[in-house]
Amino acid sequence: MFTPTRGWAVAGLITAGALALTGCSSSDSLSGASSSSDAKQKIVVGSANFSENTILADIYGQALAANGFTVSYKPNIGARAVYFPALTKGQVDVIPEYSGSILSFLDKSAVATSPDDVNAALAKALPSTVVALTPAEAADADSLNVTADYAKANNLTSIEDLKNIDSFVLAANPEFETRPDGIPALKSLYGLDNFTFQAINDSGGPATLKALLDNTVQVADIYSTTPSIEANKLVTLTDPKNEFASQQVVPVVYKKKTSAKLESVLNKVSAKLTTKDLLSLNAEVSGDSKTQPDVAAKNWLKKVGLVK
Repeated sequence: MFTPTRGWAVAGLITAGALALTGCSSSDSLSGASSSSDAKQKIVVGSANFSENTILADIYGQALAANGFTVSYKPNIGARAVYFPALTKGQVDVIPEYSGSILSFLDKSAVATSPDDVNAALAKALPSTVVALTPAEAADADSLNVTADYAKANNLTSIEDLKNIDSFVLAANPEFETRPDGIPALKSLYGLDNFTFQAINDSGGPATLKALLDNTVQVADIYSTTPSIEANKLVTLTDPKNEFASQQVVPVVYKKKTSAKLESVLNKVSAKLTTKDLLSLNAEVSGDSKTQPDVAAKNWLKKVGLVK
């Protein structure tokens, strides 16, 4: 990846991550867990140190617990540079990952962007001790967003439609101007040359949102599961030419702990999980209700019928 997506931005927090990994003991198993002594039934689920990833760890972990696994947690480990080596050594058994970000971490020369290409490249890039299961539809990636009024006025549904506008201002982090999947890709893939660039260095945060809502800019790069998208009824433009690398949520598992049962449980979760779900879950946890991640996870699993 050429951008610090949530899954990639934490890579600078190595020291804190190391402390989290060594200092955090496993939590009690969730209700419904099996007392089996079979080592494969005892699963440690870890997460990176940001809210969305913690929610995902709780979702996958609680689904395993409801299906007879003894589950414990190592949440908020920190940087991928810390938690991924721990996964390869079996210190953690399951981590929710993002396909494009983990591929870029493992292969700095990776150029795959479409979901199928990213998943195929990831399968080859993973070390022999871990395996990626079936990815979810849910993805947390760069996305170009416009207000609902602007979309309606200009008949916008995809990035490609922007070529029909006389001119617009696009806001994103400063590096978007030069990174290969930023402005260069907008020009080479979509043929767009009808815009000016406004650098706003908050990764699609409050300053970017304000500029979009007051029409200082008309298009903004905001991560696809940011609660402000749903809260402000923004329209996320589709990316038919895969400018941005796919960032599907994918459970990565320590291979010695894999089994047909574990894969079945995790794949059923992934089959239900959508980007819209992640948007709602993030809003629930970070919004006014301040729901705890494990509670939000439990509510979602019940809603989709995966636990009672």
